[in-house]
Amino acid sequence: MEHIRIEFSRFSAFYSPLILTMAGGFLDREGLKHSFSVSTPERTAMSAILGGAVDVAQSAVSAAFGAAIDGRKPDVVHFAQINETDGFFIFGRDNESNFSWSHLVGKDVLVDHGGQPMAMFRYGCLKSGLDDSKINFIDAGSPEEMEVAFRSGVGDYIHAQGPLPQQFEEDGLGQIVASVGKAIGPVAFSTLAAKEEWLKTDVAMAFMRAYRMARELAITGSPEEIARLEAEFFPEIHIEALANTVRFYQQLGCWSPHLEITQQAFEVAVDVFLHSKVISERPAYDLAVYPVPTI
Repeated sequence: MEHIRIEFSRFSAFYSPLILTMAGGFLDREGLKHSFSVSTPERTAMSAILGGAVDVAQSAVSAAFGAAIDGRKPDVVHFAQINETDGFFIFGRDNESNFSWSHLVGKDVLVDHGGQPMAMFRYGCLKSGLDDSKINFIDAGSPEEMEVAFRSGVGDYIHAQGPLPQQFEEDGLGQIVASVGKAIGPVAFSTLAAKEEWLKTDVAMAFMRAYRMARELAITGSPEEIARLEAEFFPEIHIEALANTVRFYQQLGCWSPHLEITQQAFEVAVDVFLHSKVISERPAYDLAVYPVPTI
């Protein structure tokens, strides 16, 4: 039996289409043994692919911007989307039925300082008419360190992916007040990435069949059923919180039916990174994006 090694840059319910290839048994049906790992500061998903430690990874097309700006194709290609929206929430300690982003002015906000999450947060502020220089940004470290800090009383708000904010609600710590994805709209956020030569293998074709079926389940399946399938991957999360997370992401439309990283969504991602001055010129779509492999 062939074996496939999957890497997650981050691990959250936001990446359910990829998680369900395992949790839903779709890789097993294709005769693929599987293992997964999560990136660390010392080993990124890109370095893991380049070093031969993994076959396919959850990444972001923004990782290809540098190469594309230099006029070359990246060594690791981004060939399909996972999410076509941002999946972060803003969670507040107080119950605010009429929240607006302007409520963040002068507040202490634990913001995820990862390159793409931060860029998207700043762009969400722009789209919502908020000058983000008026927010007191707190860098509490990794998502796990951010959770510990917030639970200990640091910050008025926290910026985090599901299912953590939904679990916070279950724990009575406050409420979700905003979605960065709603503020920005469709954008090329998360992608599948691999070496180009791997995509031509039989294992890659089997993976793509599994991924298509898992994605269909993520889009159309019952949130409760998906939560049940994924529960073993989130042992610290109540199943109700997990189901609520899946339901929100389905309604948000982040798991759109097409696999292509569209040029329209790509250009919005470029706008996001230009706004944050992470890049200073537009990368070419044709260099940054690889076509979806045909089965």
